[in-house]
Amino acid sequence: MLWIVGAGAIVTALEGMGANPLTDLLAIQLQHVEWEGFRFYDLIFPLFLFIVGVSVVFSLDKALAQGGRARVLSRVFRRGLLLFAAGVFYYGGLSKAWPEVQLGGVLHRIAVCYVCAALIYSFVRSPRWLGVVCALLLTGFWALVTYVAVPDFKLEREVVEEIAERIGSDSPFDIAAGVPGRVTGLYEEGRNLVNHFDFLYLPGRKAQLYYLNEGILSTLPAIALTLFGVLAGLLLKSDSEGAIRKIAWLVGAGVALILLGLLWSVSFPLIKRIWTSSFVLVAGGCSALLLALFYWMVDVRRWSGWCQPFIWVGCNAFTIYLVSPIVNFKMLASRFTGGDVSRFFDRHFAAGLGDLVTACTGLLLVILFARFLYRRQIFLRV
Repeated sequence: MLWIVGAGAIVTALEGMGANPLTDLLAIQLQHVEWEGFRFYDLIFPLFLFIVGVSVVFSLDKALAQGGRARVLSRVFRRGLLLFAAGVFYYGGLSKAWPEVQLGGVLHRIAVCYVCAALIYSFVRSPRWLGVVCALLLTGFWALVTYVAVPDFKLEREVVEEIAERIGSDSPFDIAAGVPGRVTGLYEEGRNLVNHFDFLYLPGRKAQLYYLNEGILSTLPAIALTLFGVLAGLLLKSDSEGAIRKIAWLVGAGVALILLGLLWSVSFPLIKRIWTSSFVLVAGGCSALLLALFYWMVDVRRWSGWCQPFIWVGCNAFTIYLVSPIVNFKMLASRFTGGDVSRFFDRHFAAGLGDLVTACTGLLLVILFARFLYRRQIFLRV
């Protein structure tokens, strides 16, 4: 969450002060890949889903022991609906008339993956069978995207409008039917099953005009990633494994997933925007390695004093995410450090330092806001 709401701006400001190999590397890693590939910034959202899966184990085990499955499932669906509604609100809510209401995005996907992972875990508790479900989701998605034919045209404004004008209809189904050719096994943007499925079946406003990065079909591998987190949660909660063996399992699984994903990417590329199975494997592997690292640092070595600000933010990540588009923390920071203050730093210390001070102040405001909520025990949960 810190990278999303402030830390990325700090790296951008550092690059503005003077590009060098380090700042160039950091700046590139804090930008999403345009289509095919993998960077650090592409890991943030998958890591959210992975941690959601970890939390499912701890929250549902306790709830199942206290209230039984029916009561737990009722709570799961209620939380999922509230989180989905929060996603609609985040993207503008009902401020515009239908069909300009967006029904897909980050919070929407977290909601669906949480509900599906919780449902699966409520009925499938065996790690082996959870692994089978993950494999089925990933291979099934690959088979769909690879072998199901789509109309042979690219979802670009000029192309779609030309077809619509030629056939005299702007209906997605008529446009698709108006193109005689069919192709399979394509993974380019706007010319793959995931994007075409959204074009036909996803209602409401689409952020990418005809489709969404968090569309319908790509939810399948995202659920598998959440289940990877469930498996990690089961491992952490296990009483039969010591801390060092848990770390070994996480590291071994993480490395194996990354290698398997890279191997698969030779034929099924790493593409976050349609959540290819190879991308999910690499993201899941990186998430497992990060969990192993921080579990070793905080739970095994007891190096926990440094992470207090992260606890403040983590306990209210949902609140900060909802508030960030309403309260622009960087713009708020500029009221303290912009104008003549920024020019003073630029003139007397280093060019671009004013922007860096503003970016750091913006991040500090986020942390102080999270600390304020934490100290007063204010937690927005669904």
